[in-house]
Amino acid sequence: MDFLRRLFKPKEETKDEEEKTDEETFGGPNDGPVTTPLPGSPPQTDNLQTRPLEAPKEFKSKNQLIRFGMASDTGRVRSNNQDAAMTLLTGFETSANMPTLGLFIVADGMGGHTDGEIASAVAVQTIANRVLTEVIRPHLMGQPPSADQRSIPEVLSDAMNAANESVQIEVPNGGTTATVVVVRGDLAFISHVGDSRAYLVTDGINIELITRDHSLVRRLQELNQITEEEAEFHPQKNVLYRAIGQNTSLEADAATRRLPPASSLVICSDGLWGQITENDILTALKESSSPQEACDRLVELANANGGPDNITVVVIEMPE
Repeated sequence: MDFLRRLFKPKEETKDEEEKTDEETFGGPNDGPVTTPLPGSPPQTDNLQTRPLEAPKEFKSKNQLIRFGMASDTGRVRSNNQDAAMTLLTGFETSANMPTLGLFIVADGMGGHTDGEIASAVAVQTIANRVLTEVIRPHLMGQPPSADQRSIPEVLSDAMNAANESVQIEVPNGGTTATVVVVRGDLAFISHVGDSRAYLVTDGINIELITRDHSLVRRLQELNQITEEEAEFHPQKNVLYRAIGQNTSLEADAATRRLPPASSLVICSDGLWGQITENDILTALKESSSPQEACDRLVELANANGGPDNITVVVIEMPE
């Protein structure tokens, strides 16, 4: 019962208590029924979504590098920031011709005044440690891929489960979302749980929501039981049915996307996307001279629209 109370307690309420892949994929490895059925709805039966990866596109300049920005703010209502984020980018200019490798994480903690911020920090640190050890360090050492080396999606899945275990041990009453992106060359490997989001922006005008919210209202929308307008004002709009630290097992969604020239990835907590529109994201990217400026603009806009929650955003910009 304790798990059910934690699982179906609105996130706002708990806070206030002060390259082994050739397909684009989305979903967990067995994206079937959730471990705890959603109230008032049939079990989840989503199928794994796959589609062929787009062919690589040539970048105009070999000298341009990936750029990124990050911003996080407490917002206008909260007294502390329970979000956590991390950015790490490696660039090389050597005879080995090694691709750029980056790690980007956004986590949104929950579970009370201190539990939430500790849970998100523990998750980010645990995930980063696994990825650094099994992906980035071998890359830096120039170790060639081997048959017994795990793929990036496999490492990310293991990292998310390690974070789940760590949060349960260190923060028994806490939980957190996590959206993790590893960029290698022009490929983005994404692992996700909760209701933080990752968007892909291409051609400056097209925006795609890559991740799926693991929230009650999103599930009800998928089942055509409520409309988007009804979801906006649903009394349980902040209830999550899947998050790190909320169950002994965790099934994270996975996705892979090709990043074409001049495209951008936007990773954010619900404190951002819940207060702005997708057009706002496109406008900020278009009118900003750098990813950092875009992040600052988006946080400022979310605050201008009320800032009821913590706000965190990471923008990753591919070269032209």
